[in-house]
Amino acid sequence: MSQSPAGQAPASQSAARQPAADGQDQRFLVSAYRDWVEGEKVPLIEDFAVDLRSAPVTPWARLGVNGAVVNVAGRGDFLDLWLLELPPGQALVPQRHLFEAVAYVISGRGSTTIETGDASHSFEWGPKSMFALPLNARYQLFNASGREPARIALTTAFPIMMNLIHNADFLFGVDFEFPERLRTPTGYFRGEGRHVSDTHADLVHNFWETNFVPDLGIFAELRPLERRGKASNGIQFLLADGVLHAHMSEIPVGRYKKAHRHMGGTHIYPVTGQGYSLLWYEGETTRRRVDWCHGVVYSPPDNMYHQHFNISGEPARYFAVKMGNYRYPVTARMNSQFTASSQQIRDRKTQIEYEDEDPAIRELYDAELARAGVPSRME
Repeated sequence: MSQSPAGQAPASQSAARQPAADGQDQRFLVSAYRDWVEGEKVPLIEDFAVDLRSAPVTPWARLGVNGAVVNVAGRGDFLDLWLLELPPGQALVPQRHLFEAVAYVISGRGSTTIETGDASHSFEWGPKSMFALPLNARYQLFNASGREPARIALTTAFPIMMNLIHNADFLFGVDFEFPERLRTPTGYFRGEGRHVSDTHADLVHNFWETNFVPDLGIFAELRPLERRGKASNGIQFLLADGVLHAHMSEIPVGRYKKAHRHMGGTHIYPVTGQGYSLLWYEGETTRRRVDWCHGVVYSPPDNMYHQHFNISGEPARYFAVKMGNYRYPVTARMNSQFTASSQQIRDRKTQIEYEDEDPAIRELYDAELARAGVPSRME
């Protein structure tokens, strides 16, 4: 894991990064996002996978808590991860911003307050809670414990917005409200929601529309998802009428998912169980391995096959966030992924069926199950 030091944390954008006063701008190949991260004076953690339970954090002046920016290897161009650590009894400085974010609680207990127009919504969270922060809604996070810190992973769309606008004062300083993002039932902030589905081509897509799930580990609204693996379950989330996609999958005991590939940028958070994932590009025989449990995050790079294996004695769940969802695909590539038929998935080789996979994959899995004392249920 590499950790990059940061520079000074300005109250506004550093003058050194502004165009010259005479208009003779000689800057090229600028990443406004990268410049901003360096100026926030918090750790920048870059690795293929990161254990968020122990990753280093330092005081983050902008937010008033401890934190770090995490760039996992496959994060792509759209998203990043902000790791927040709220000290005991402390709270985040109130925030609002012109980019979406989805929170997943790593540890600790607390509450969130979100202001939507003339209303205020509050809810309590704990480990494995998930919630959306509506676009530019004012919010604040509180640690309810006087003894233990709380760690929260925010998957944010800040990178693409900062590189497009390259003005942080604008992204954090506009008080415009988006009423269409806030017209969700009040119960959506209390953990309520509704199931919706849609069929495109020959595939059924199931969704849970909400803003908050108190505990993804026991969330009971998953639906059968056999096309991704025998006896698998899953659900997609529609959150705060946003463009960020989120879904959760469950791998039964003694089983594993089919390998597949897609656009980069999907941040994967294991929720329950223990296991590993194998990742490789088409044509490669050497595979990268990521061992995981709750607290780890990783992101398969663009078009890299990845396959998830449960080696624990309980169902293994993982939660994933990426840019573009079924309601708002954002890009043509995401639209193509969501609208593909079973035949198109086979033709594009975006999923590898069990009968077509390398026999070494099953051999390794059987050996891992034997080591863990878990019987295989792969027929």
